[in-house]
Amino acid sequence: MTSPALPAVVQARVMSQPGLTVYVPYISGLQNAPVQNAINESIYHNVMNLIQTQYHQQQVQQFAEMTGTFEIKTNERNILSLVLTNYAIAPQHANGLTVLQALTFDTTTGEIISFHDLFARGSDYKRLISSLIQKQIKERDITLLDTYPSVKRNQSYYIADQTLVVFYQPLEITPHYVGAPMFPIPIYQLQSVIAPNSILEKMS
Repeated sequence: MTSPALPAVVQARVMSQPGLTVYVPYISGLQNAPVQNAINESIYHNVMNLIQTQYHQQQVQQFAEMTGTFEIKTNERNILSLVLTNYAIAPQHANGLTVLQALTFDTTTGEIISFHDLFARGSDYKRLISSLIQKQIKERDITLLDTYPSVKRNQSYYIADQTLVVFYQPLEITPHYVGAPMFPIPIYQLQSVIAPNSILEKMS
């Protein structure tokens, strides 16, 4: 009998020092220990990358406050999709900056699933998804910094509730006040471009 695809156990571990509190998701309960370790190493590596990104983008030596959090978006059918968020504000700065990193894992292999892996080879998925996003931009009256640039091969995304959510960093395509624009696309609208046996097919 095939074992059921049980969800991973997710706990929060805390990195804490004066002015810094970062919650790091820690995964347990998977049947394959090396895969579980690889997932936890990937998550920790990306948490640290977000911290370094803050220093690089804001060009400062220290922050008045830094907070890191996470959200689990999908945890079923051997798929774990989560979003890491880091907010930091420097001393005497009026506004802080939020940066995000989404990770979607196959919990049977530990592989991080890239955006382009979701779609069939040779399919015109970029055109389809870009057109759906452009429609949302118009309907939701979202202000852009410039012309919408289309999705990229390594586009940021996560999976939630049978929906592919494409997102951009704050200030990437929209003004600061917009935050991180999110574009939810129901998976059924992507049936013509989904790769066979991909996680989108599993979730549809």
